[in-house]
Amino acid sequence: MSGLDDSGDVVELRVHGVSGASAAQVLDLQQTGQVAGDRSGGFYRPRPRNSDSAGVHGVTLEAYRWGDLPSGTVARTLAVVFLLPFMLVNVAIWMRPANPRSEATVKSLCRVLALTLTVLYVLAIAGVALDLVGWKCLASPDCLAGRSWLSWLGGRPVGLRLAVLALVPAAAVGLIWRVSCRPGRTFEAFRAPDQGTSASRLGTVGQWDAEPLVGRLRAIHVAAAFATLDLVLLLARGASDASPATIALTAITGVILTGCVGLLCTPPMMDRAPGDQRLDRVTRTLRSAAIVLTVVVVAHVPTSSQPWPQEHGLPGYDPTLAGLFVAQTTLLAALGVVLLWHRRREHGATPLFGLGALVVAATGISMAVAYSAELVYRVADFLDRGVSTGAGIASGPPRAYTWAIYGFFRAVLFTAIVAGLVILISRRGRRRAAAAIVARDFPNPPAEAGPRLRQVRDAIARARFTEKLVPLAVLYGCLAGLGTATTTIGLLGQVPGDVIERNIGFPAGAITFVIAFGSWVIAAIILGLIIGGIFAYRTEPYRRHIGVLWDLGTFWPRAAHPFAPPCYSERAVPELARRITYLVERGDAVLLTGHSHGSVLLAATVLQLPPKVGDRVALLTHGSPLRRLYARLFPAYVDDAALHEIGRRVGWRWVNLWRDTDPIGGWIFSPRPAPTPATTGDPAAAVDRRQRDPRDVVTPPGDSVAPPIHGHWPGESDEPFTEAVRELVQRLGGRAGPPRTPR
Repeated sequence: MSGLDDSGDVVELRVHGVSGASAAQVLDLQQTGQVAGDRSGGFYRPRPRNSDSAGVHGVTLEAYRWGDLPSGTVARTLAVVFLLPFMLVNVAIWMRPANPRSEATVKSLCRVLALTLTVLYVLAIAGVALDLVGWKCLASPDCLAGRSWLSWLGGRPVGLRLAVLALVPAAAVGLIWRVSCRPGRTFEAFRAPDQGTSASRLGTVGQWDAEPLVGRLRAIHVAAAFATLDLVLLLARGASDASPATIALTAITGVILTGCVGLLCTPPMMDRAPGDQRLDRVTRTLRSAAIVLTVVVVAHVPTSSQPWPQEHGLPGYDPTLAGLFVAQTTLLAALGVVLLWHRRREHGATPLFGLGALVVAATGISMAVAYSAELVYRVADFLDRGVSTGAGIASGPPRAYTWAIYGFFRAVLFTAIVAGLVILISRRGRRRAAAAIVARDFPNPPAEAGPRLRQVRDAIARARFTEKLVPLAVLYGCLAGLGTATTTIGLLGQVPGDVIERNIGFPAGAITFVIAFGSWVIAAIILGLIIGGIFAYRTEPYRRHIGVLWDLGTFWPRAAHPFAPPCYSERAVPELARRITYLVERGDAVLLTGHSHGSVLLAATVLQLPPKVGDRVALLTHGSPLRRLYARLFPAYVDDAALHEIGRRVGWRWVNLWRDTDPIGGWIFSPRPAPTPATTGDPAAAVDRRQRDPRDVVTPPGDSVAPPIHGHWPGESDEPFTEAVRELVQRLGGRAGPPRTPR
């Protein structure tokens, strides 16, 4: 690797965005360059000899490619899809308000909500293995007919059946435990030393060693998972045999679950330094006790001589599931109250109305409930094999799951309807604002440019719809939380069709059809996530649209749920900081250029650089979501103070390029053209540079199409980018020659 280093005055270190571009694409290292046309059809010429890059002459180009860190194999991509609820509730803990007084409470609520997802994970698999298979199917000759792989348990006592099938959820807990232990070891070599160089919280991302906290959370979640399985078995056994042993085991199970919740509600203890291992011993002891208790419970369940109750469903399972939904609803309501109480009261300063964490947490809970309900329903359909609904297994899933599917479909449907209305209502205003921008950028255009002007106007109008997503996100989060709340009606033994027909008069059969249709909609969404997740990391157009979701979610360390996908910033940020420090120490100046999410990585990296390194660093961001998305979603980590500190650390050698056609990136300090720094006295006013997009609306001579509309696409070959590079290189004290270009 050292043989590839080429010492020079200035090194331009490029960091790509969520596009997952190759190193050759980031550096523009191609043997040919396009001189006319567009991406569908164009004209190309060989690049000049000894010039295989379109960078500024005299600047050494270097690229950092991180695209495979959050993706990688197909198996990891699929894991991200199925662990998406865990990832969302983990992101929610980082979306807490900037008010430090809310930190402990929001952390506690988010971590307990994350624990309920683990409990739901176990209950869903237990519902399949113990309720559908062990209790219902094995007692039905119709269900066992032709299933030799299952019929061997058919004539066994109920207790033995449940004890054997309890190995399925236990194995599922072991599997997710094992998977969650592996990723942390990948990044051990990239731990950044705790230099305490930044007062900003954003500077701790990547520098903070999350592995000790993840280990504590993992032990607590594993303990709660096994305790949940124990509770399901003991409640079923206790329905007919409340022996002293059963009562004692149930009490011990309750103590373990209470201990898990209590530990999560003590952030000062959970967030202790890695060297303080006192709590680690407590959590490991709790986990070991839960595992031993599970062995004892599984051995105890088949020993009772009392007859099992003759119920349609596994005794105690439905109330346990409904009780979990009650707990989730209560926690979401408490989180909403805390967020509203601690929100910023300044006009226009409240991101997502102060409910960002609630929206994401409620969405994660809603998806987890939908996943669980769909798993139970699909297995029930498989076991039914065409048996009539009234007598089949499908009629047996808990009513809470029926309400869950109804609530999820209702939230999606209402949000889609409102989104359509918002699109229609806001279209005129967005087009009017876009038309004003087009008129300013292209005054007195020729008559033949009319169609192209309308295309540019529509592109700007679509890009401005990003701001309309804020109320839609709040609406969906509230509806999702309401959907979780309505699942508690299952405790009353009611189903949606009967309740709605009795109170509204809408036919129950239509509601039953809606629920069945909603179940298939959930299945289609899950399938779409799987396919999209695979193609997002292997097909560039797909990745540009949905890859941002994965990269946004896995940027933040695991601080709420230990089974969430691993955080790639724990490697990427300290690795960038180490490389930049090395380049500066060997005598080079470094120009950092980051597109899209790459600018966020660079922002966190700059905050970790020592002052002596920052004096030799400049920053060029383009398509950056720092202000437009991150400042809205993560106000405690990306705010004016953090952004100004970044500027000071690089001596305000910072240029941010943005376009009105970009739906993701935007301005950072001001959307208006900046006066000269001498006029304003504020160096931040000179950071933002608006790019006109496209360059022109008429076809240039010698070409067949008008210049393209770039939107969020990177523009390293564009003249504004090259000019900004030359300016920053000169401010670093380097020598910048004319750009290398094949045109």
